Amino acid sequence: MLAQLCGGQGTLSDKMFDLVADQPAAEPVFTAATALLGADPREFVRTRSADELAVNHPSQILAVTSALAIHACIADLLTEQTAVTGYSVGEMAAWSIAGIWTAQEALRLTDVRARLMEGAAAQPGRLAYVRGLDRTALEALLEEHRCEIAIQNPAQLFVVGGAEQDVIELCRDARKQGAGRAGLLAVRIASHTRQLEQACKPLQQAIDESKRSPIASQRTLLAGSEGERIFSARAAGAKLAHQVARPINWSATLDALSELGASTILDLGPGHALAEMAQTAFPSTPCYGVDGFHTLDGLRNWIANRRSPHQAR
Repeated sequence: MLAQLCGGQGTLSDKMFDLVADQPAAEPVFTAATALLGADPREFVRTRSADELAVNHPSQILAVTSALAIHACIADLLTEQTAVTGYSVGEMAAWSIAGIWTAQEALRLTDVRARLMEGAAAQPGRLAYVRGLDRTALEALLEEHRCEIAIQNPAQLFVVGGAEQDVIELCRDARKQGAGRAGLLAVRIASHTRQLEQACKPLQQAIDESKRSPIASQRTLLAGSEGERIFSARAAGAKLAHQVARPINWSATLDALSELGASTILDLGPGHALAEMAQTAFPSTPCYGVDGFHTLDGLRNWIANRRSPHQAR
């Protein structure tokens, strides 16, 4: 089974739409994003600085646009059962790919999500990563610096969040205590921490009131927060809304994909960080990032010709 992963905000670039920029299938996605950004996303990423791309609202819109635009250009080839899940805001794209929301509705709700998160943040926040530090030692630093684990990834890679200066100081001390690496991420809000608790209820209301369809028969949707299979959007809406203020266990989500029988993993982007994490967790599973393909035709040919190990025999 092919598993599609939808990425978060951290890896935006001026080339993120190059593969599908001129594709008619992606045009409705770009049009919907334009209405929310006030500029065409393809132009937006080419004309804004890295700091401007890192602003919470546009970065969330751009991340979801990236995954949905790619999916729009390969959806006709995905005729077999396919799993899908999303990392942080990527879960908004995953719900659309699973058939619950149109791309336009997913982007509209992403706009709502981003604005509610900004309104809930009482102070400037930041996310950072800490790699290679024992969890017990990390938890002591989190308490000392008033930060929280935002995302648990494979191979002792944690994303932490809190007030920006607190996060900076935590990274400094983590390196002193033996972390392999620690540094700031481009995400300028303390996503998946209690700082954003006030965003949860209004976001849940927006999700509950959204225009929804049943999950498509050929899609298996997993919650990005812990890998639980989602059968009903109505039942899962509260968890998706509260995800903005709760930690994500991405390691558990990858484990769930493996248990489900995912034989190949395709990271829809933006970037290829999810493919790298999946490859670390499951070295024998082929993991690819869309941004590793030079042309859309190359990507489409790969999808059309791919076979699971059992089919290839």
